[in-house]
Amino acid sequence: MNSTNTYEEGRVVLIDKPLGWTSFDVIRKIRSVINIRKVGHAGTLDPLATGLLIVCTGKYTKRINEFMAKEKEYTGTFTLGAVTDSYDRETPPHDQKDVSGISDEQIKSATGPFTGEIMQVPPMHSAIKKDGKRVYELARKGETVVLEPRKLFIKEFEITSIEMPVVGFRVVCSTGTYIRSLADDFGASLGCGAYLSSLCRTRIGEFLLKDAVGFDEMIKDAEA
Repeated sequence: MNSTNTYEEGRVVLIDKPLGWTSFDVIRKIRSVINIRKVGHAGTLDPLATGLLIVCTGKYTKRINEFMAKEKEYTGTFTLGAVTDSYDRETPPHDQKDVSGISDEQIKSATGPFTGEIMQVPPMHSAIKKDGKRVYELARKGETVVLEPRKLFIKEFEITSIEMPVVGFRVVCSTGTYIRSLADDFGASLGCGAYLSSLCRTRIGEFLLKDAVGFDEMIKDAEA
């Protein structure tokens, strides 16, 4: 059985998503190479994020919801002292504030209220649908949409480095968590603002980024 046939029968592929690609970019390119339509992913990564994307083909697309429900782990950086409308680098920073008076201890202590069961409002620049339309499409048109807070669980939230104004972090959380919203809320709690300046998904349940392949490697396998 050749590689294309095994994809058609069903496979779970761990992809290390490149920076700048949408999750659907990955799916579209894979479909074009293996020439089958039944391909999907288990959890969107924003274009400015990298890391683990679970891709399912053939009969394994039936397990997408199962994989999406699993716990996630992320690493990345927040930049303190400004905010953005998208909560990340997609839109320009504004409302700059001085962060020189914020101590390392204040930054580390600020994680406390965001650990455990919390309520979080998704970012306006997200793929959530409101009245049948993606809210990021409405946001880009300048329309304001009121999004309801959602209950989620953050198991671990630790600060891994501080090189002001950039703060490194690691988060273990439930599905549905928006790290961009966490960045914005975290900055608000410190009184200086913050936005997500880098993000990498390192784990989905038992699936690890270190076991993922680059897109080019996956294509070589499919064409073998």
